[in-house]
Formats: sequence, structure tokens, C-alpha cells
Amino acid sequence: MCLIMADIEALKPSNTGWLVADVVRETFAFGWARTEVDPALLALLTDPQWQPYLVFPGEFVATERVVTGVPVSGENPGKRPLFVLLDATWPEARKMFRKSPYLNKLPVLSLQGEQLSNYKLRRSQRDEHFCTVEVAAMCLALVGERLAAQTLEAYLDVFTHHYLQARQQLPVDGCNAAHQRLNALRLQA
Repeated sequence: MCLIMADIEALKPSNTGWLVADVVRETFAFGWARTEVDPALLALLTDPQWQPYLVFPGEFVATERVVTGVPVSGENPGKRPLFVLLDATWPEARKMFRKSPYLNKLPVLSLQGEQLSNYKLRRSQRDEHFCTVEVAAMCLALVGERLAAQTLEAYLDVFTHHYLQARQQLPVDGCNAAHQRLNALRLQA
């Protein structure tokens, strides 16, 4: 995973990008700026071991750039998928997408979620828009990493529970269904 984070996104208590980094060992994170690009990000995007895919809704992109799947292990020898996620609110992500010419050459992976977003901490205007960790889980499921995808989903539920309890100054229920699910998935790892 490669997270490109809007200016203060990483500092927001409701940010889910860091959950991805907690679960997916090979996660790279970069701050986004309109006028300059981190050279390490450019090097990562051109590294021959990776096939980067910018994960973004296909409705905002020319159809020839849009892909709906990625080769699974063994279909693209020598290249592993690198999912590039714009970690931001939807208005910020659209701005990042438009104002980042170095992303223009990447294929755009347009995910079609079968479910609606379960993210309760910030809302998009549209229910089919997902938070960063939900998108990362869909990407992992797409390449057959079901346990990692399920772990991310469970981790989001636990994170949400902790956040909402803290916001209301209530104690955390460490034995609720979300915690039990995450603990069961950890045992499988």
C-alpha cells in the first residue's frame, strides 16, 4: 500500500490511513503538497518491482485508464501490485487527483464495492464512497489476501468503537463483538 496523505490528514483523530500501516507490513506513507513531490514517492512509483494502481472512482477518469481488476500472484511475474490510496476527505482527494500530474500515467483501479460504507466518524455525501481502510481492505480482498482484508475491517470496527466511546467520555467495552472478531482474526494470523 502507498498512502498519499492530505496536509493534516495524518493528524486527524478520525484518520484511518494509519490502521492500514498497522496491518499491512509494506505500507509507504507520503504527505501531499500541491507544488512539490517527495522524490522517494516518485522513486517508489517507478520501482520495477511494483505495478502501481491509483485507486480512485472510474467516473472521474478517462475510460482507457480505468481497470477493474489486477493480475493475481503469478500472472504478472516480477511485478507486485502497489495500491496508491489518496488518504483525504473526498473534496481533498479529488483536488489531489487533479493537481498531481505524476499520477496521470498510472492505471486507475476503480473498485465496485458491493456494500455501503461502514465508516461512522466522517460522512461523504455519497454512501458508496469509502474511507481509506475500507478501500485498502477491498484491494487486499481483490488480490486474495482475505485474512488481511478481514483484519482491516475488524480493526476499523474496534477503532470506531474506541473513538465514539472516547468522544462521549464512556468506557471502552473490550469484550464487545468487534474486539472478539479482531482477536479471533489475530489468532489465525
